[in-house]
Amino acid sequence: MNRISRLLGTVGAAALTVVSASPAFASGTASGTSITNTVTVQYQVGGVSQTATGASDTFKVDRKINVTVAEVGSTATDVSPGATAQVTTFTVTNNSNAALDFALVAAQQTGGAAAFAGTDSFDATNVKIYVDTNTNGVYDPGTDLEVAYLDELAADASKTVFVVADIPLSLGSTDVATVSLQATGREGGTAASMGGALSQTNTSAANEVDPMFVDTVFADVAGAVDGARDGAHSAKDDFKVLAAALSISKLSRVVSDPFNGTSNPKAIPGATIEYCIVVENATGSATASSVAISDPLPGTVTYDGGGVFLDGTVTSGACNADGTNTGAHAAGVVTGTLSSVAAGETKTLRFRATIN
Repeated sequence: MNRISRLLGTVGAAALTVVSASPAFASGTASGTSITNTVTVQYQVGGVSQTATGASDTFKVDRKINVTVAEVGSTATDVSPGATAQVTTFTVTNNSNAALDFALVAAQQTGGAAAFAGTDSFDATNVKIYVDTNTNGVYDPGTDLEVAYLDELAADASKTVFVVADIPLSLGSTDVATVSLQATGREGGTAASMGGALSQTNTSAANEVDPMFVDTVFADVAGAVDGARDGAHSAKDDFKVLAAALSISKLSRVVSDPFNGTSNPKAIPGATIEYCIVVENATGSATASSVAISDPLPGTVTYDGGGVFLDGTVTSGACNADGTNTGAHAAGVVTGTLSSVAAGETKTLRFRATIN
């Protein structure tokens, strides 16, 4: 290239014609592409045009390694205690100018600030990585394949990747498990197996000795758990527990007795007692569903057969005479199921018994 520039310096009226290659991809011209740049010099001697001369320069485009891992949704994934196959979603984009394999590693954070809010406080279990096989952006068990790497990801191409895990049972709201996904570039190829590790062969312009040799240059930025220019990138997501917070209380009142009736009744044998089981779910909690209540009666009272009322309400700490008679009694046990108790909601199960 220096030889060409010196020649041009001696010609006062040189006309230049330059031919160059156009980028083929958004990530840049493909690795290994030969770029030829030709200059033509026309001149005159004594007013007579002479035979044009020129020179060419050819080099091959080096391989740029660049990958981006991004969390999808920009928010934590809400999960329930004890839930299985919970999903966080990422995209892996090959910003390199060559097709590559990418090794995938899912790791769990140990303490510290979570990806979005709160503090990492537990580890998920049975953590696995799946690729979005049918490209619908949704984890489909039995369809999406469990993988340890992405095979032959083309330049500028992206894949959706799911980190799937189980959540321990004994957790409460605000518990968070932070997980990261890291993709590391590997050699590509045609074999259906992960390529070998990449190594950077040219780290400064001073090392450029053979323009026809394709160097490998790491061009990635620092990720969530990896550094810049390491041939990898990473991102984080959170599993955030949202649990129900039920509080249970049991109330009773004397409805009547054999001597006073309903006027200031006393808890004497033969008296009717009304029991009310109160189920309350704290504000900001997850909805509790299929809330099954079982109340074995002591041998000193007998269910009076008047019905087991569900979905009743409470006013000023006292149970109201409402609800639907959809509960049951069998063998001395009162049962009923509340279909759901939403956050901030209170529901009751109510029945009566006689003191023996």
